[in-house]
Amino acid sequence: MSASKFMKAGDVISVYSDIKGKCKKGAKEFDGTKVFLGNGISERSRKEIFGGLPALKGIGIRMTEPIYLSPSFDSVLPSYLFLQNLPSAVVTHVLNPQPGEKILDMCAAPGGKTTHIAALIHDQGEVIALDKISNKVEKIKQNALLLGLNSIRAFCFDGTKAVKVDTIEHTEGAPPFLPESFDRILLDAPCSGMGQRPNMACNLTLKEVTSYQPLQRKLFTVAVQLLKPGGVLVYSTCTVTLAENEEQVAWALRTFPCLQLQPQEPQIGGEGMMGAGLSFEQLKWLQRFDPSFVSLQDTDIDSLRDARIEDMIWLANKDCIGFFIAKFLKCKSTSEKDPQR
Repeated sequence: MSASKFMKAGDVISVYSDIKGKCKKGAKEFDGTKVFLGNGISERSRKEIFGGLPALKGIGIRMTEPIYLSPSFDSVLPSYLFLQNLPSAVVTHVLNPQPGEKILDMCAAPGGKTTHIAALIHDQGEVIALDKISNKVEKIKQNALLLGLNSIRAFCFDGTKAVKVDTIEHTEGAPPFLPESFDRILLDAPCSGMGQRPNMACNLTLKEVTSYQPLQRKLFTVAVQLLKPGGVLVYSTCTVTLAENEEQVAWALRTFPCLQLQPQEPQIGGEGMMGAGLSFEQLKWLQRFDPSFVSLQDTDIDSLRDARIEDMIWLANKDCIGFFIAKFLKCKSTSEKDPQR
């Protein structure tokens, strides 16, 4: 973070993002690679900002002419609202949880989808949330407490080991779980995160990007084992790669004859991407949110203020993070042998 040595409270300031992380804290100028974010008014002087770090909190620059028009809802009614990107909210509706059901969120932190599931079932049922990082699990518990949701139970546990192999061992509702014990499962899988926004630069190597597919398949296999016959499994990622999305769906349908791909409701995103061997009908049953389909680069921001409400809603639904959703129905028990095999 840098700022002019002459900056004082009340000055009009242009704000840029250092996309390569090369700017040194406290620098008086910076000539590296940067992206313009908008103009604002400084609430504090340079001396106050850098002299008060790291304890200083609050607003440093009040944005008056941002590139993006979305207002900030951070910390607004925290006991009632949990901020989510549009696809993150859609995926829970696609899961369609019902009161009284036992539901598993396999990779749950920080708990946005977990708390949404609990809200949709009116806190009547059992929502199990797993994550293998302890401080993230504490965040889930804090969010559940803040929103007053009592149906959530969060555990620090590796989802790839969530199936109980020893039925004699008693864990009293804690993981690992007995096979076919959940009505619905959400697998919002670890992924390369290439759909996340804002993201000024991507430093992932090809090796890192390709490392997620095997882990996703391990988690998916466990999810199928834990799902009851007649249960619903929703697989989602916040990335845009074919390998982590459509290829995983094709693999799942080949590997698990007990699964059937299902249409989704609501259907707000686009259809799936070709290239993984799925039929046109199957691609229509997938949901892919791809921000690259919406170009705002040559758009006059002022013209958007006079746009029709329907056009603004369409734009808002498309101009979001990159995301993928697939919905499966387990039509029979995994313990039953497939007659064709």
